Amino acid sequence: MTLQATPEGLAAFQDMRFGMFIHWGVYAMIARGEWVMHTERIPVAEYEKLAPQFNPTRFDADEWVSIAVDAGQKYIVITSRHHDGYSMYDTALSDYKITNGPFKRDPLAELANACAKRGDVKIGFYNSLLDWHHPAYRFRNESGLAWEDYIAFLHGQVRELCTNYGQIVCMWFDGDWPMHALDASNAYFASGGSFEYEKLYDMIHTLQPQAVVHNNRHAQPLPGEDVQGFEQDLPGQNTVGFNTSSVYDMPAEVCMTINNFWGEYKGDNDHKTTHHLIHTLARSASAGANYLLNVGPTAEGEILPVHIERLLGMGSWLYQNGRSIYGTRAGVIPPTRETVSTRQGDTHYVHILSNMSDVVTLKDVPESVSNARLLMNGASVPFERTADRVRLLVPEPQRNPFDTVVVLE
Repeated sequence: MTLQATPEGLAAFQDMRFGMFIHWGVYAMIARGEWVMHTERIPVAEYEKLAPQFNPTRFDADEWVSIAVDAGQKYIVITSRHHDGYSMYDTALSDYKITNGPFKRDPLAELANACAKRGDVKIGFYNSLLDWHHPAYRFRNESGLAWEDYIAFLHGQVRELCTNYGQIVCMWFDGDWPMHALDASNAYFASGGSFEYEKLYDMIHTLQPQAVVHNNRHAQPLPGEDVQGFEQDLPGQNTVGFNTSSVYDMPAEVCMTINNFWGEYKGDNDHKTTHHLIHTLARSASAGANYLLNVGPTAEGEILPVHIERLLGMGSWLYQNGRSIYGTRAGVIPPTRETVSTRQGDTHYVHILSNMSDVVTLKDVPESVSNARLLMNGASVPFERTADRVRLLVPEPQRNPFDTVVVLE
């Protein structure tokens, strides 16, 4: 029987509700996204020339963690190795790593230490299942290596991440997308092999019993996977074309970008507004999902100022309204275009996302609810119940410009 995360670990993960995703690697040198090696068909020998130049001297782990805390984020998930095969930590299993370059330091260790020092934010790791650089993944005929050699490398790196960085909140996998063979170099699809998930997940849950396993496969989670993920979509939606519209009875996580790319992409100025991001956070929580919001730092090691601005704007709203997000579960009041809800036990939080009318009408409000108040200041909200509806009166001057939260008790 495949192991799962402990009930305590699952509950703690759900309680966090808001996290920072960090896509950062040697691809930041090119600044055309984390897939640039694949999309521009850059040969391995040419791409390897980036590594001796990668020296993010402005990286400051304490600063990054402080930004996450001020944004109201409770956990950080950072890429330990993306699809390009470059490891962002001091792995003993590859020489193709940041500690072999001019930077020499291990940024994952520094982030883990900074999180532990703060205590109010946890660390987790992204790990790519595929590897465009590793000879046992992509060049087996030339190297004489076998698929088993790649599995030993993959599992070995996960073991390092689960043993060398203290307690982690999650292992986040990417690179196994059913029905999406990327190219002829994808050895998994070409050989019919497997990533030996049962062994991999059991190892994680043995070494880190409270850590959740997330595999970004866009399909029904397998045994050993603790979280259903949705990429660039809310649960049940499939606007991007590769998510499943089925929502399973388990913890969920939505991962999204602030602009259009995960890794830094110079010229991508299509940054979502703070208003949009807060609404997405509320809609994610109302569907019972965490919101993992991405930043793509520069090659110098800095988070983009515009991303910091958006995050701090969210943090200001959460400072007043965080009780409607943290520790909540999916709302039972049906969502509308104007409102969504979250709940903690018999307390319901209604998020008013539109200022179209002073009167807010809700259907199917539990019979136990008898009064309403504003979360931000405790002011009483006029509450009227009819046969099948509840009407709330919240004049525009009493509303928050982003999301007004009414507590129903």
